[in-house]
Amino acid sequence: MTIRPAVPDDADGLAEVHVRTWQSAYRGLIPQAYLDGLSVADRARQWREWLGRISPPRAVLVLEPGVSGFITVGAGDEDEAGHVYALYVLPERQGLGGGRALMAAGLAELVAAGFSVATLWVLDSNLAARRFYEAGGWHPDGATLVDESRGFPITEVRYRRAL
Repeated sequence: MTIRPAVPDDADGLAEVHVRTWQSAYRGLIPQAYLDGLSVADRARQWREWLGRISPPRAVLVLEPGVSGFITVGAGDEDEAGHVYALYVLPERQGLGGGRALMAAGLAELVAAGFSVATLWVLDSNLAARRFYEAGGWHPDGATLVDESRGFPITEVRYRRAL
């Protein structure tokens, strides 16, 4: 299992992981019509754009073989806080340690950038993800938000941990 920085040629693989993981992890948690409408081609275009604008302390790290997972980290909303923006591993690769390895590598990026604490947002009803984060030393800090940017409400809980 290898973790490396993402490059523009990874856009298609990142999009595949992003879409397939959303469709698997969020089934029954957000509207199925939204999940069915996710497009790998559209997401690949977004990834190409995002990867062209990435600069420290923001980082996208890829789990190999191929692109079987990724983590995106960077500056958070608070001065001393880094942030985990996304962590996804292909459904068939979950449970093999890739998520833990990605998280460790992402947190190492945040430490190297000088952050002393990290935050992330997780869907309140995504109990599997919440258990994963809690097993890694994360804890809810009391903050919540409702994101309606996709046309339906998604309630998220913020998690925090020291680095």
